[in-house]
Amino acid sequence: MSVTPLLEARGIDKRFGPVQVLKDVDLTVTPGEVTALVGDNGAGKSTLVKCISGIYPIDAGEFLFDGQPVTIHGPRDAAGLGIEVVYQDLALCDNLDIVQNMFLGRERRSGLVLDEPTMEQMAAETLAGLSVRTVKSLRQHVSSLSGGQRQTVAIAKAVLWNSKVVILDEPTAALGVAQTAQVLELVRRLADRGLAVVLISHNMNDVFAVSDRIAALYLGQMVAQVKTTDVTHAQVVELITAGRSGDLGLAAEKIDNGVEYADTLTTPGAEQ
Repeated sequence: MSVTPLLEARGIDKRFGPVQVLKDVDLTVTPGEVTALVGDNGAGKSTLVKCISGIYPIDAGEFLFDGQPVTIHGPRDAAGLGIEVVYQDLALCDNLDIVQNMFLGRERRSGLVLDEPTMEQMAAETLAGLSVRTVKSLRQHVSSLSGGQRQTVAIAKAVLWNSKVVILDEPTAALGVAQTAQVLELVRRLADRGLAVVLISHNMNDVFAVSDRIAALYLGQMVAQVKTTDVTHAQVVELITAGRSGDLGLAAEKIDNGVEYADTLTTPGAEQ
């Protein structure tokens, strides 16, 4: 039984002046699954995510959400659809506590004052719903949290607002073994709750541990979208580094033509 994709990107092009960073990119994201978005540095992963989240306008192509064409003019439009992004820097404020961070910019008010009890209750329910039990107090300052706990708070902040698509940018970067396992378990739990999760990662062990599908970018082109169980580590590495692995990926002539394209991607000042 087929499941309707929640988010589809079709034929996405993005240029920065003369530099073409994304070329005719398709991406399909399905509810209840983790889609790993992989690619080498400069492949266009961050640019694609910023187009989806409304930070960058696209030059060509379209987005569909729940099967319907949508226009994303900015981050507010993306958030209105239920698309949330957790960037690698987490965008958390060390001098604020967990509740204040989760509601930053979206505070609940009762008259002219902040409705602290409601916000604390909602934060507690969100963390409990994600089976997060590693945080001792919701009133801890973020500066006192470990790397894994900070990542957990950032993810909980993203799903607090009835999100449908959560995009995670390198969520296990710089984490230890135990913290990485904790975060990957949380990522899997998001998908099991019916959310569509996009995981950006360079760590193939993490990708194969938690993802259902893998989407590989090579020099700004989507070269493969496959079930994780249908490919090996070596094949994914070949797709990332060469754009082709056996019958998967770009045709040989397109890879040959990609030499000039690769050179343009390294133009100083280009956003990748």
